Amino acid sequence: MTFPFPGILHMGIMTAEFLVGTTANGFLMVVNCYDLVKSRKFQILQILLICTGLSRLGLQMMLMTQTFFSVFFPFAYEETIYGSSMMFIWMFFSSIGLWFATCLSVFYCLKVSGFTKPWFLWLRFRVSKLMFWLLLSSLLASLGTAAVSIEVGFPLIEDGYVLRNTNLNISNVKLMENDDLLLINLALLLPLTLFVKCTFMLFISLYKHTYRMQGGPHKLSNARTEAHINALKMVMTFFCFFVSYFAAFMANMTFRIPYRSHQFFVVKEVMAAYPAGHSVIIILSNSKFKDLFRRMICLKKRE
Repeated sequence: MTFPFPGILHMGIMTAEFLVGTTANGFLMVVNCYDLVKSRKFQILQILLICTGLSRLGLQMMLMTQTFFSVFFPFAYEETIYGSSMMFIWMFFSSIGLWFATCLSVFYCLKVSGFTKPWFLWLRFRVSKLMFWLLLSSLLASLGTAAVSIEVGFPLIEDGYVLRNTNLNISNVKLMENDDLLLINLALLLPLTLFVKCTFMLFISLYKHTYRMQGGPHKLSNARTEAHINALKMVMTFFCFFVSYFAAFMANMTFRIPYRSHQFFVVKEVMAAYPAGHSVIIILSNSKFKDLFRRMICLKKRE
C-alpha cells in the first residue's frame, strides 16, 4: 500500500499535536486531581480544569482516530467514523469541549475582571454555584446535541465525501439532502457568544488596568505591568484558538470539503490545534503549573 505525501504529512502533524495535547491535558488533570484530593475542599477552578482536560483528551482521541482511518484505511473511513456509536462520541466531545472552554472563560471573567456593576458583582459572589449549574447544563446540552445529530443522519452530497467509494449499508443511516446536521450544531453559537462576550470583557478590563499601571500617576513595577501584558496576549491567543476551532468544526459539518483533499487535512489539523494549544497556554500562564511542568521535564532529562 502506498501513501501520498499529503497523507503522511497530515499524519505527522496530527501525531505531534496529539502528543503535545495529551501531555498538557494529562498534566493539568493529574495536578488538579492531586490538589483536589490533598486540600479536601471543593475548588471550582480545579473542577473546571479537570473537566476541560478530560473533554479535550476525548476530542483528541476522536480526531486521531479519524486521522488514522483517513490515512491508512481511506475506503473504510465513512463506514467506521459515521457509524452511530462513533458519531455520537465525536459530536459529544466536539460540543462539550466548546462548552467547558466557555465555562472556563466565564470563570476567569468573573474572577479577574474589575467591573463593578451590581449584576456583575452579584454573579462574582455566586461564581461557585453558577459554575456548577453551568457545567451540568453543558453536559446535558452536549448529550442532547449528540443524540439529535445521530437521529438526523448525514447529508448525501455527490461532490463531497459522504458515502463515496464505500459499501456503507444505507439502511443503517438516515440520509438527508439538506444541512440539518449543520443546523443542529449551530446551537453551539450560544457558547461561542458567551465566550466572545466574556473574552471581550476580560480583555477590556486587563487593558484598562495595564494602561493605568503604565501611564498613570502611580506607576507600578515593571514586573506587574509585564504580567498584565502577558495576560492580554494569552487571552487573545486563546480567542484565536477557540474561534479557529469553531470555524473549522462548522466547515467540517457542511460535508462540502472533498475527502482526503488538502482542505480536508487542514481542517482536521486546525481542529486538533485547539485542544493542544489552549492547554499549553493555561500551563504557561500559570506560574505554579509552569514550574511543576518544568521540573517534571528536568527530572525526565536527568533520568
